[in-house]
Amino acid sequence: MDEYIVSARKYRPLSFDAVVGQQALTTTLKNAVKSGKLAHAYLFCGPRGVGKTTCARIFAKAINCEHPTADGEACNECESCKAFSEGRSYNIFELDAASNNSVENIKALMDQTRIPPQVGRYKVFIIDEVHMLSTAAFNAFLKTLEEPPAHVIFILATTEKHKILPTILSRCQIYDFERMTVPNIIDHLKRVAEKENIQYEEEALSVIAEKADGGMRDALSIFDQAASFSQGNITYQKVIEDLNVLDTENYFNIVDLALENKVSEIMVLLNTVINKGFDGGHLVNGLASHVRNVLMAKDAQTLPLLEVSEQLRNRYQQQAQKCPVNFLYTALQIMNRCDVEYRQSSNKRLLVELTLIQVAQITQKEDDIPASGRSPKRLKSLFKNLILKAQQKPTPQVVGSLKHDNDTVHNANAGGTVPVEVVSSSEKSVAETSGERPNVNVNSGVPNAVNLSSLTMSFDNLLKADKKKKQEEELEITNKDENERFTQQELVVSWRAMCSRMPERMQALAQRMKNITPTVTEYPTILVLAENNIQLNEMLTIKSRIRATLAKELHNGQIEVDIRLAKFEEIKPMLTPRESLNKLLETNHPVKELIDALDLYLD
Repeated sequence: MDEYIVSARKYRPLSFDAVVGQQALTTTLKNAVKSGKLAHAYLFCGPRGVGKTTCARIFAKAINCEHPTADGEACNECESCKAFSEGRSYNIFELDAASNNSVENIKALMDQTRIPPQVGRYKVFIIDEVHMLSTAAFNAFLKTLEEPPAHVIFILATTEKHKILPTILSRCQIYDFERMTVPNIIDHLKRVAEKENIQYEEEALSVIAEKADGGMRDALSIFDQAASFSQGNITYQKVIEDLNVLDTENYFNIVDLALENKVSEIMVLLNTVINKGFDGGHLVNGLASHVRNVLMAKDAQTLPLLEVSEQLRNRYQQQAQKCPVNFLYTALQIMNRCDVEYRQSSNKRLLVELTLIQVAQITQKEDDIPASGRSPKRLKSLFKNLILKAQQKPTPQVVGSLKHDNDTVHNANAGGTVPVEVVSSSEKSVAETSGERPNVNVNSGVPNAVNLSSLTMSFDNLLKADKKKKQEEELEITNKDENERFTQQELVVSWRAMCSRMPERMQALAQRMKNITPTVTEYPTILVLAENNIQLNEMLTIKSRIRATLAKELHNGQIEVDIRLAKFEEIKPMLTPRESLNKLLETNHPVKELIDALDLYLD
């Protein structure tokens, strides 16, 4: 029995022409070999499994080939090519920087650069995962990389270019490898399947290509796994069963049901998916990707953005014809909001169900019959129907019509009463016959007088409350003559100090306002974005107070405060301390260097 070799190793390209999906890059390298204009250091960077190390080996072999072809390829017949193919070449060295990242390892490598090659023209050093080198190792490598001997060429490969020192990057020719496209992966898997005599369905290869996420090595590994599971006949059903992938048919069904506002059927489908072991968040993310693909299939210009098989592309186009653009936009916004809130939700299934209910009611008309899972925007019409039904009941009601010439309203605080005129049954019948509406219609069980002193608030109190509210709204700025400039940082500091000094009865609002970051739009106008309507109304009530306080704190009486509701795209998700630190490290390299130097970590 022959030794089994995985497809990723067995079908590893041996020439530039065999490399998949990197035509521009391989052409540049072949031209460099043909012209003999070789740099002393190259950096190959890109995602995993796209051919960085493979191209480095092919390039190293072509550099030392004694008789390169006219296209810049290695001849594979000279002694140097045979020695490399058989693994006995002394001119090409490979170093794994992940396990050899110390200063001593780099110094040993530098010692080898001093010895010229015995066969061939160059000594080529391939350093894989170069970003794993320590800072001290990078510094030891720096001088040799800048001025290496004439017979030395370095080829560095990495998946994380941003971790390499800028002094290293400036001394290398940088080649950025692209992610593999789904059609390229499918074509390569077809060739491998034909050589291995494996039967396949194109939809199954499409699932494998999408699962690989742009990496050819991952695609070949998944291909081997699927071939083993299906015993040489790779079908769509066996692939999704083996890889535990949610069938795309579920996404097509959900969109079709949502267009028909069938909430119950979607809930049953969701329950079936969850019972199969799939996470609700996984379903929402997959559905969001599906809706995005339907949106791309809506326009012929964006159709090439679909990285799917031809058969699946046709299905997306068919569904796109049925979906209004507004439905697709709104569904994407709803599912994106669910993705942001999913991790912090304590009841994740309920969040997914509410998200699908909202998606299913996007196309529901305002006058539709109320259905299960009604969204908040429909509650108003529901209550309206209930009120109309209540008004149609035949039970008599009290009509609040008072005659000013006969009746007198006494002071409620003095214990007075409001007499109510009672219409007799004979008078009522006369009024109904003549078509006139009686002034007062009283139920027999209601007393003739209503005591206003039993109410929680008298008319005097209502007037006082209204007067106090107007005084709050009309609060004026006392330092109108001041016009001192202020910065965004000073504004934020003053805003939080103001929130900390708010009275105890407004502590709930103060805590919510601390989470808001006001911004200076057109100086000195300040924009404050409320997260919801409740917060907006509360802040509008004290808008004059906010303006007067900030004007005094910032010594600028010309300040204007604009408070409005935040739009969807303006809402920023709450970050955890670790996420905040990671975001800071991406933009502030000195902080990262300080953390590395002091060996700090976030507990």
